[in-house]
Amino acid sequence: MIKGFRDFIMRGNVVDLAIAVVVGAAFTGIITQFTKSFIEPIIKLIGGGGVHGGTFIVNSVAFDWGAFINAIINFLIVTAILYFFIVMPINKIVTRRHRGESVAETAATTPEDVALLREIRDLLKRQP
Repeated sequence: MIKGFRDFIMRGNVVDLAIAVVVGAAFTGIITQFTKSFIEPIIKLIGGGGVHGGTFIVNSVAFDWGAFINAIINFLIVTAILYFFIVMPINKIVTRRHRGESVAETAATTPEDVALLREIRDLLKRQP
């Protein structure tokens, strides 16, 4: 039982997942601080500036709508970066594997327009 658990933990997928969680948490911290330091002050300026910028007060209770907008922007930045730098490349690799291509083969093939231009060049060279 212990050996099976050890084998499960030492699989590449589990270790990769653990690393991804740690890196993701650190990356989220960076994006959170970016939005807090740069985006939130802009929202507070738009909301009237000062101590209560980005909030509205009802019965002396402050509702911080600026922080909510900041959290939405934070979420959008993190998900966009994860999608464009992790999900899209992995999806491309998976579809290439299903087609039987490797990344090196795809990079080595000549684009169709270049091959067509070379054929035209060769035909023009043969003319008198």
